[in-house]
Amino acid sequence: MYNFSDLKQKTEQIMDWLKKEYQSLRTGRATPSVLDAIKVEAYDSKMPIDQVATISSEGPKTLRITPWDSNLSKAIEKAIMTSNLGLSVGTDDKGVRVNFPELSEERRLLLKKTCRQKLEEAKISLKSEREKVWDDIQKKTKDGGIGEDEKFRLKDNMQKIIDEAHKKFEEMTERKEHEILEK
Repeated sequence: MYNFSDLKQKTEQIMDWLKKEYQSLRTGRATPSVLDAIKVEAYDSKMPIDQVATISSEGPKTLRITPWDSNLSKAIEKAIMTSNLGLSVGTDDKGVRVNFPELSEERRLLLKKTCRQKLEEAKISLKSEREKVWDDIQKKTKDGGIGEDEKFRLKDNMQKIIDEAHKKFEEMTERKEHEILEK
């Protein structure tokens, strides 16, 4: 019997990666995860915003970033402005306010295209993992550890795991695209 646990674990890792990528895409709603990829120049190194400040929601279109060190407000503002996420940023005595403007139709289509690109990257990673498992099965067949009939049964089992992952990837992508396109 062949152990597919490594393949299942890899598909979960790819799915987690895709989820994280989709969370970082701005959809017009204020979500702190959009800021996850932004690094702030603080204490002579680049640090994620959530390691130098508290991020809270002030409404459906606004986030409040309260730095633990008030001297970092300008650095946080600069990091968000240079991130090219299309967010409007302002500082005040409490910290940094981030506003999420309405998405233009052009921006929505660009984000949808980005979703599809991320989906393709996930599928390519999954295909690579599938190839590794198939190569291993063929090697074990050649070495005599697995019979020919068993080899094709294992191939079917492997393909079921891959097909299920593809289905989940597609569902995640469709949800994200719906979120992007709704006004």
